[in-house]
Amino acid sequence: MKKEKVIITGGTGFLGKSLANYLTEKEYDVVIIARSHPKIFKGKKIAIWDGFSLGEWAKELENAKAIINLAGKSVNCIKTPENCDEILRSRVDSTKIIGEALRTISNPPKIWIQMSTAHIYGDSRNRICDENATLGYGIAPFVGKKWEETFHENLPKNCRGFVMRTSFVVGKNGGALKKLKQITKLGFGGKTGSGNQGMSWIHETDFHRIVLEAIQNDKYSGIYNVSAPKPVSNKVFMKTLREVLKTPISIFSPTWMTKFGAKYFLKTDAELALYGRYIHPKKLEKEGFEFHFPELKNALENLIN
Repeated sequence: MKKEKVIITGGTGFLGKSLANYLTEKEYDVVIIARSHPKIFKGKKIAIWDGFSLGEWAKELENAKAIINLAGKSVNCIKTPENCDEILRSRVDSTKIIGEALRTISNPPKIWIQMSTAHIYGDSRNRICDENATLGYGIAPFVGKKWEETFHENLPKNCRGFVMRTSFVVGKNGGALKKLKQITKLGFGGKTGSGNQGMSWIHETDFHRIVLEAIQNDKYSGIYNVSAPKPVSNKVFMKTLREVLKTPISIFSPTWMTKFGAKYFLKTDAELALYGRYIHPKKLEKEGFEFHFPELKNALENLIN
């Protein structure tokens, strides 16, 4: 029996790699559309694109079961005007050209799964945000809104759309957890700033399972918060990480130190650590989705131990 084809655009990052491997295990024929040929994807088909114009890659969409768009420049950088511009363009342009490509083929996918961001709610540390919450202010919410607007403008009429407002994905082989583990083992695993900012998170396995549900289940349609049901504060997250790593000694990072270290040592934006949000996956719970890892400690133990 011929395997059903799933397309992942922008699938060469930590999340794309882990999702591609998961869907392959679930007997899907995964095709990666990316800017380069990473060696780690040996055995998987890769089509090259530039992220903003049509090309031979568009033919891969023909007869596909689903397309999953993860494309976009990493936000783990210093927010210079050039980087902000590229963060926006890489998301909007790739989404726009996917919509154009879908209109050029005769048998397009019936489901388009679109990455978005939980940062769209801004720095909402004093409230729980479900899908109906007011969106936030700042560069991240602005990009998130433009990203989703472009998706809805380009979603074909007969294609089901599933938008994932995704929180911090914790995984074994990459992402921010890897750096947090290193910092904690060096003794800097205390709270950041006030420590009250929300850290909404989701285990990579539950992220994979949600994507699979969206592919297979027609009732999954619209905008969803893709986040575990029990967000915690930065203070609680770091305390739990120290417990799992068995690292009792910790130095907390006041705001001034976080800003200095982020800019001059980590070459990234301090707001990623100092701002936060508490996300509630109301629509996933309404659909009856059961998280394998609803508790932070169990999730970290599974990934680390």
